[in-house]
Amino acid sequence: MEGTARCGDGLSLVPWSARFNEPIPVPKRKPLATLKDAADYITKLPETEQHHPAWQAAVEALILVAGNNGPTMFAQIGIMQALNRHHVREFNTDRKPHHWGRRKLKKDE
Repeated sequence: MEGTARCGDGLSLVPWSARFNEPIPVPKRKPLATLKDAADYITKLPETEQHHPAWQAAVEALILVAGNNGPTMFAQIGIMQALNRHHVREFNTDRKPHHWGRRKLKKDE
């Protein structure tokens, strides 16, 4: 049974070769395309990095997906959040503002 994860009941098997919807880009490395790629990447991180709460959540999501035949999107989201945890989104004031005012009806014209 090499290359598969086993659920506690022994009935549900998910291959570690299950692919993500889209490969996850990783700096200075080929993209993570499968659950096994993601698991290998996480295990090769330094110890201090592995114990960061973001990576712990990613590992938990990976195990839940592999063990319970869940959607790979959950593991993908966890890994992407851990990879991008230092990125701060900035508010772009140059964008066109939304018009949140009251809609004009034909009778109001």
